[in-house]
Amino acid sequence: MDFCIGGARQVRRLGFGAMHLPTEPGPARERGIAVARRAVELGVTLIDTAHLYGGGANEELLASALHPYPDELLITTKVGVARTGPGGEWRLDARPPILREQVEQALRRLRVERIELLQLHRIDPETPLADQLGTLRELQVAGKVGRIGLSEVSVDELARARELVEIVSVQNRYSVLDREHEPVLRACADAGIAFLPWRPVAPAAGAAEVADVAAELGATAAQVALAWLLGHSPVILPIPGTGRIAHLEENVAAAGVRLSREQRRRLDALGEGGTS
Repeated sequence: MDFCIGGARQVRRLGFGAMHLPTEPGPARERGIAVARRAVELGVTLIDTAHLYGGGANEELLASALHPYPDELLITTKVGVARTGPGGEWRLDARPPILREQVEQALRRLRVERIELLQLHRIDPETPLADQLGTLRELQVAGKVGRIGLSEVSVDELARARELVEIVSVQNRYSVLDREHEPVLRACADAGIAFLPWRPVAPAAGAAEVADVAAELGATAAQVALAWLLGHSPVILPIPGTGRIAHLEENVAAAGVRLSREQRRRLDALGEGGTS
């Protein structure tokens, strides 16, 4: 199950979110490195990180674990959240100088000359959208960014963004139990835009119907949630995250879980009334 992002970069649809990898020095960091390496060993070709994750420490961890990168591996990072609040706290900040600096930092930390997929972590309501995306476009023209994506956007925001630049991915919260962004998913499917759901499995373990289907298949609730996502739309590229190898292996194995038509109907029904 592959998907070609932007019509040019092919990845396996089941990716990995690196947010939960521990980055503090010592044994915890070594475990994080081991998880990242195991993901690639298992055939994962899409890994998601962000400047927000440890202020770049997560990007550095991935480079320590995986550089030089296999040709087929796509590491996507996100910019636009910075420690520029009144007390030095994190806040949405996609002013052009901030975006340029975070991209430069990401290039250095990831040890690459170009970020093949760069996503705007959130749209900054205090900065004109044309300035935010115009800056990313300038970085793209300069050869520092390959393709541009968005995160946590509405249908209208996606449409406005696409009037300014080519958008190849959207990363919104979405799962079998959380379908608030179903309209965004439909818009992405219509346009052939990759849809990367974050938090794709977290709520599933507590759902009786998901647990019942898991028991029928001899699978876990997380595997059922991921299998449902992979079958729900061909543009969905789930990026489940974990800091444990056993959990990683469980998630990756979800690609082999096959839901029957009746099981899928039961899971589909969990989102009824929440997709308007």
